[in-house]
Amino acid sequence: MGRNNARANNQARATFDAADAAVDEADEETIIVVRPDVSNRRTYYVTKRFIDIVVVLVAAPVVVPVVALLGLLVKLDSRGPVIFTQQRFGARPVRVNGTVAWELRPFRFYKLRTMYTSTDSAVHQAYLEAYIAGDELAMRRFDAHRSDGSYKMTNDKRITRIGGLLRRLSLDELPQLWNILKGDMSLVGPRPPLAYEIAKYATTDYQRVAGPAGLTGSWQVSGRSTLNFEEMVELDTEYLAQQSIWLDLKIMARTAPAAISGRGAG
Repeated sequence: MGRNNARANNQARATFDAADAAVDEADEETIIVVRPDVSNRRTYYVTKRFIDIVVVLVAAPVVVPVVALLGLLVKLDSRGPVIFTQQRFGARPVRVNGTVAWELRPFRFYKLRTMYTSTDSAVHQAYLEAYIAGDELAMRRFDAHRSDGSYKMTNDKRITRIGGLLRRLSLDELPQLWNILKGDMSLVGPRPPLAYEIAKYATTDYQRVAGPAGLTGSWQVSGRSTLNFEEMVELDTEYLAQQSIWLDLKIMARTAPAAISGRGAG
């Protein structure tokens, strides 16, 4: 009940005044998330960006042929483009009234297409709304075959045959290396949300996006879709509070085994 009240209060776009995060919206287009400790981490963010660029460039000779091969399989499996693009939101540092903050901005997000082109996003939007609200009954109505302990739709008819395999191994995410090279994302960080996802956030949920979006992160290596929304927010917020190059390297090292195991994927 308290969480539903928080979501109702969020419609008023009030500023959340807390020690670890705050939200200030100057207009309908801009969302500013403030974390007081950001200004002390310039060296970390510069080093993080350097690592992102080096890793992507080193991996490119291997990843590009793999993406080309997977793209061919996607094309042979179903009609439609090989690359799926979508608007997501990432954060960049800005200065507001002398304080370093994070401004959410839209960017074009790339994936290998894993769904049929005729699919309707309304189903996912409604399911995501139920997931954020923690409404188990609503999630069951959308997916009666959803297995216990998983928050992913397990009987999603929108997913192609090759798409299911790509999702289980997280190979559909490889094109996001281009997003990383462009600076839209980082190797490690919270996953970038959709516009209709942000619209359902309680004010405190904005804490999870007060930093660069990532290809992988604590959520991905800790169970992914076996975790509920509040657990995801907690993991992402904890990562942003503790982030360091060493922590990023540990998460990257855990990512491949997590992807290969397929635990929580979908």
